Parts: sequence; structure tokens; C-alpha cells
Amino acid sequence: MREVDLRSDTVTHPTPEMREAMAAAEVGDDVFGDDPTLNRLEAMAAERLGKEAAVFVASGTMGNLVSILSHAQRGDEIIIGDRSHIFRSEAGGASALGGVAYNTIRNDDRGLLDPDEVEAAIKPANVHYTRTAMIGLENTHNAAGGAVLTVEDTRAVAEVARRHEIPLHLDGARIFNASVALETPVSELAADADSVTFCLSKGLSCPIGSIICGGNEFIQEARRWRKVVGGSMRQVGIIAAAGIVALDSMVERLAEDHANARKLANGLAQIPGISIEPDKLPTNLVFFEITDGDPAGLARKINERGIKGGSPMRRWRFVTHYGITSGDIDYALDVMDSVMRENAAS
Repeated sequence: MREVDLRSDTVTHPTPEMREAMAAAEVGDDVFGDDPTLNRLEAMAAERLGKEAAVFVASGTMGNLVSILSHAQRGDEIIIGDRSHIFRSEAGGASALGGVAYNTIRNDDRGLLDPDEVEAAIKPANVHYTRTAMIGLENTHNAAGGAVLTVEDTRAVAEVARRHEIPLHLDGARIFNASVALETPVSELAADADSVTFCLSKGLSCPIGSIICGGNEFIQEARRWRKVVGGSMRQVGIIAAAGIVALDSMVERLAEDHANARKLANGLAQIPGISIEPDKLPTNLVFFEITDGDPAGLARKINERGIKGGSPMRRWRFVTHYGITSGDIDYALDVMDSVMRENAAS
């Protein structure tokens, strides 16, 4: 039976070129700073993002956590969106481990924060209040359907942050998807952020890892916090080798994922019992609503026919990625159409 895994772009497998590079990687001890392959990856990442330095971490969640802990102290707060990944999907790590409070404000349908609402949320200097230590944005924005923030979108919030001398952090887990979709260099999308994370293990298809980029002083502090949370590693060049291949060869191909996502979204729009707005899905995340039938039962039926995805909730997300072909999209649409029509007839 054909299998099409649309659960997430985290299910990508390394390319043959990555596997070869990993097997041949020159390694050292990263805690001592002498793993040459990782040092090269970090230098490449910093240059690509337009920052002074970079540090490798195990995951995007660790990258955001380490960044927050590097910007904020216990008893401080950070301003983030109420639909942000940091707030909704990272287990409250900044609060649990760092004593940092979340001050959430509204994300609009594109994942944007209103600069006026950001400014209003900043606490004045007063012993009764927490100190606002960081403002966070997300690009692409997961919960907003993979929406992209333009340079101007980020700059509008960055100007508020600069006026108040507050660092701006960019959760750029899929920022290369945004770069490809907008046809804008990733360094321009990150230019107004004081720190930025991006994932190697999603659309870029590496098996493990994320990168934090920022200024030299900030990255030194991030290395310290990486150690505190147990994220310092040893011969990590074996993993970093895949990241080098990814930055060299896997960025432009993200356009293929976007094209497959658009094909998938347009096809789903033709199936009864599904509500979707394809024009609001610009990258590789395809969100839609199940309007007829039991979502859990429908998910079980598509899983039985080889389509991995779906959930007990009415809002579903399918994700295109390396390894998903146009033919796979055709098969997924055929399965979805038949299952939804069987449901309507029952």
C-alpha cells in the first residue's frame, strides 16, 4: 500500500548526499569549540542570516528557550502572540525553567502583532510590574496557516522594540520557507531581529538540529544557557554535516513543497465536507476544517489507506515536504475524496 506522510515536515529523511557527508564528517568536541564541521555550519548560518555569530542546538524549542533565557531574567516577561508556537506548543519552558512570564497579545490572521498593541503591552519602569525583556515574532507563522511576515511587517514591530530598548526575537523555524515564498533573501527577513532561530530538521530535511543566530555577546550567553539546559554536545559534526548540505542545496527546492501544498489545498477545496481557503496558505502548511462527519473516525480511515495525518479535532493540518511528490498529492486527494464521500453516503 502506498504511504504518504503528511503529519509534519519533521518526518523528512536526510538526503543521500547528507548521509554521505555525515559518514565522512571531520569531528571534534563542540564543548571545547574544536569540531570543525560544526564550526563551519555555524559560520555559514550566521553569514546566511546576516548575523555576527551562531550556535547549534538540538531543536527549535530549545533554540527559542535558550534565546529567551539569554534575553530575560527570572521575574521578567516576554511579549508574544497568543497563537505563537512559543506560547502554545513549547510546554511553558520559559516559565517552568526560567521563571519568565508570558504576556500574550493578539495574533491576526497572518500571524502579525499590531505594533500599537505591542507598545501598549510594554510595562513601564515601576516596582509593581514585571520588566518587559523580549518581544517575539514568528515567521512563517504555524497557527496562521504558514503565513509569511515581510521585511516591513517585522520592521514595524522592531521599531517599537528599539524605541524601548527591548530585544526582538524571531522564531524562524521555517524562515527559509518565507524567504522562498517572498523571493526575499533570508538575511533581509532577519535583519531587524536581535536574535533568530531556524530549524534544520523541517523543510531543510536534516535529521536533527536548529540554529540560533545573533550578535557575538548574545551568542556567548546563549552558549552558556545551552549548557545549563543540557544541550551542549560533543562530536556533533556528524549531525552538522547534514546542515551544511542543507544550506547549500535544500533551500531553493522548498518552492516544490509550496507548489505541492497549493495543489493539495486546491484539491481539498473541491471535496464535500471540507472547508479551506487556499489563498491564505502561502507555504507548505495546509490547514482545513472537517465540516461533516467524525474527525477521529475519518482520520482512522485515511490512515488505513496509507495517508498519515488527521486528528480528532475538526481543524486538520497537512504538511508537504521533501519526499512528497505531485503523485503523492494526487493519491492523498483521491483517498480524502473517497473517504469523505463514503462518510456523506453513510
